[in-house]
Amino acid sequence: MNRYRGRFAPTPSGPLHFGSLIAALASFLDARQAGGEWRLRIEDIDPPRCPAGAGDEIQRQLDAFGLHWDGPVLWQHARDAAYQAALERLTERGLAYPCSCSRKQWRGYPVYPGWCRNAVCEPDKPVAWRLRSDLGLRPVIWQDRLFGEQRFDPAELGDVVLKRKDGLWAYQLAVVVDDADQGITEVVRGFDLLDNTPWQRQLQDALGAAEPRYLHLPLITGEDGQKLSKQNLAPALPTRDASVRPLLHAALRALDQVPPEALATAPVTEQLAWAVETWSVARIRPRAEHPLADAQARA
Repeated sequence: MNRYRGRFAPTPSGPLHFGSLIAALASFLDARQAGGEWRLRIEDIDPPRCPAGAGDEIQRQLDAFGLHWDGPVLWQHARDAAYQAALERLTERGLAYPCSCSRKQWRGYPVYPGWCRNAVCEPDKPVAWRLRSDLGLRPVIWQDRLFGEQRFDPAELGDVVLKRKDGLWAYQLAVVVDDADQGITEVVRGFDLLDNTPWQRQLQDALGAAEPRYLHLPLITGEDGQKLSKQNLAPALPTRDASVRPLLHAALRALDQVPPEALATAPVTEQLAWAVETWSVARIRPRAEHPLADAQARA
């Protein structure tokens, strides 16, 4: 088996928040306890969503929490050639096709019905590129490390977009190509991305890429029950040490790691040393959501 290599891959649409910290911390601890590498990838393939400087601020926040990555940062905006090469491989195999249909046209269907699979419906309109879910792709089955066996029928997934009509690359293709090129063996991320995994497994199969193991984590939700996110104005993580220490302790509690209370004011290096030594996925309760009030209690 390849040596453990994990990653944290935030979208720089703004600074990290407490929910982001949970994903970053869990992936960091999982990698460090295994004696593996932990890489940082900035997923900035959608420039309108990524304000200038956000990627740099994310790096400062990770540094403040002691989450130091291995190797250079990978920026997706510089990866156009790799994504294009993957799309061409899929096209040559008959697994990708151009599509002119709009979401409005197929809104009465649960998934895109594949109208353009054999010929573009409206050749004079801009096209997106889609992955065929009806040819040469196996049923999608994998064992999530927290939520157990997952099964998906390709016919129920629909033909996911690989490249958008505006020419920007879609997340599903970019993440699979990057994970393969970086040799990622373990993916640790939030439960909100679990339903993206079937498309990514399809693409790994279609491209002949290795399939990482997956661990999806409970989502941190606010008092309104909504997932913490930049869109919901979740507070940014601090970078001052006095504020960082209790938040790191709260994040360890949110991951059900039961850190000693005395660690709440300890330096981040001390907290992380304890956490790496005692990290246990088996302690994490397999629930889809974790309320913020509980997660940050006494922080």
